[in-house]
Amino acid sequence: MAFFEHEGLSLAFLDEGETAAPVVLLTHGFASNMSVNWVDPGWVATLTGAGYRVLAFDHRGHGQSDKPHDPAAYTPQKMAGDAVALLDHLDVPTAVLFGYSMGARVTAFAALAAPERFSRLVFGGLGLGLVEGVGDWDPIVAALLADSLDAVTHPQGRMFRSFADRTGSDRKALAACITTSRTELTADDVARIAQPTLIGVGTRDDIAGSAEALAALMPQAEAFAIEGRDHMLAVGDRRFKAAVLRFLEGKAANE
Repeated sequence: MAFFEHEGLSLAFLDEGETAAPVVLLTHGFASNMSVNWVDPGWVATLTGAGYRVLAFDHRGHGQSDKPHDPAAYTPQKMAGDAVALLDHLDVPTAVLFGYSMGARVTAFAALAAPERFSRLVFGGLGLGLVEGVGDWDPIVAALLADSLDAVTHPQGRMFRSFADRTGSDRKALAACITTSRTELTADDVARIAQPTLIGVGTRDDIAGSAEALAALMPQAEAFAIEGRDHMLAVGDRRFKAAVLRFLEGKAANE
């Protein structure tokens, strides 16, 4: 496991593929980590097999990275700064940035903060929720801080608490993260994201919001419906993988 430092935090990362290949940087979702989100579903193998160099890291508060319990550490701006810091650490001038769920929100903030560093963007598991919000997450915070899963009755709270328990997460760090990482962008903000962007959302995803509605706000965005998949299962879908590879080649994802 490799690590880099940013803002006094030690953050775990992986670097796979040929050094001279085009770079894709992956940013995982809330309560996940780079292994669960990207290695296990086959994304790293898919992308390296297609000739890309793949970078990924564990967000602060997740995986093998440091886990502060202060909510102030988890603004999207700070988390986007971690993505840029990894590129700086590895002397990578530009990359495709691909985020899932919370990672897609981080991707949007990074694209606005450092547009010269990111040539293309992929948002997975996040559509118009980037602008309109993704519901009431206070019950999820309560679920994370509950004494046990048995005490949690809220459906989404149970889903995320179960996921956090399964991945061995620091639940206090996750509660701090979700408190401040949900900052929304305005429609005007989104309209300034000029990079070609692919937005993939499962047709059974009740968290992300509409991919089509978000794409309509952006100058160079394309929506892709991940048929029959919910928020948890869409990330590893083989059709989504094929669409992303077409998009990275400059082709329409919906061919």
